[in-house]
Amino acid sequence: MDALSEALNAVRMTGAIFFTAECTAPWGFSVPHLKDVAHALSPGTERLVSYHLVTEGKALVRFAGTPDVCVEGGDILIIPHGDPHTISNGSPATLIDSGPSLAKFLTGQLMSMHLGGEGESTHFVCGYFGCERHADRLFLAGLPTMIKINIRGDSAGAWLESSIRHLVADSSSGRPGQTVLLSKMAEALFIETLRRYTEQLPQEQTGWLAGARDPIVGATLALLHRKPRHPWTLAELAEAAGASRSALVEHFTRFLGEPPLSYLARWRLQLAARMLHTTRKPILHVAMDVGYESEAAFNRAFKREFGLPPARYRKSCQGADVPQPAGEGPVRHRVARNGAPPENAGRGRARQASSKTLNPP
Repeated sequence: MDALSEALNAVRMTGAIFFTAECTAPWGFSVPHLKDVAHALSPGTERLVSYHLVTEGKALVRFAGTPDVCVEGGDILIIPHGDPHTISNGSPATLIDSGPSLAKFLTGQLMSMHLGGEGESTHFVCGYFGCERHADRLFLAGLPTMIKINIRGDSAGAWLESSIRHLVADSSSGRPGQTVLLSKMAEALFIETLRRYTEQLPQEQTGWLAGARDPIVGATLALLHRKPRHPWTLAELAEAAGASRSALVEHFTRFLGEPPLSYLARWRLQLAARMLHTTRKPILHVAMDVGYESEAAFNRAFKREFGLPPARYRKSCQGADVPQPAGEGPVRHRVARNGAPPENAGRGRARQASSKTLNPP
């Protein structure tokens, strides 16, 4: 499998929903930061990704500190990090705060929104899906505040839009499997948009998605996510990727800001944090499941990453605030318009590579 598929398989999707918005000018509404309502979608949701598929008409989208973005029929807007924004057409006297209604939409209590005057119409299909915070360091890493992609230029995009519109129109029928179909289509729409965005990245682009497209880095990422507990060595990874060790480290560091074994160490600890949060496995078993040979080594590495030893981290997960890894927080860039990616995603500090088997001290 490819790196993006492996990463998507590694991050649990925790639910999805669609609702429709039919607006007539002048109209406008504001959307709050989605971190405040992520829990409403499904238990365990830590990140909420939203998007708007414009099926008719046009609108202006505004994020703080950025120029307005014009959207029209066939455009998909993805807001990877759930940033607050406004959407409008015309000059409404006030912007409607969608915050009070958002939780009802996320739980499926409401399926449509109607607002505006008597002017031109704009129709949206609005979608949301939840996932674990691990996505921040994978396919969400380095994405801009907003991505705009038009899907009406080919048969695949037209089929996807048509399918979504049909399912949403049929959502009130009560037919069996409707909720699951909508959820899967939400994921399909997001993945298809990510694929198109990745294909349009310039060659000089850095970041996780750009790295996944690179033959050497992509092959290595796929292996690391497919078998994270395997005792990988730099030599073994280089051979599997068809590159020298120096070329592998250079490519990986250029795209992701660190060599492959450092990346693997952090990913193992992310997986361990998930197990500590969601299972009652003994800490030694968690350590072995993610590739550590001793509980002591695992404890030291985990504390360096999360600021707490595993036992205290597990206890803290019972409260409202789950500790974040050091430096945690979605890396993002400016709004990307018309599919054009932001320039030069930032790179992290490269760490020293080693050809030895990974077993952190």
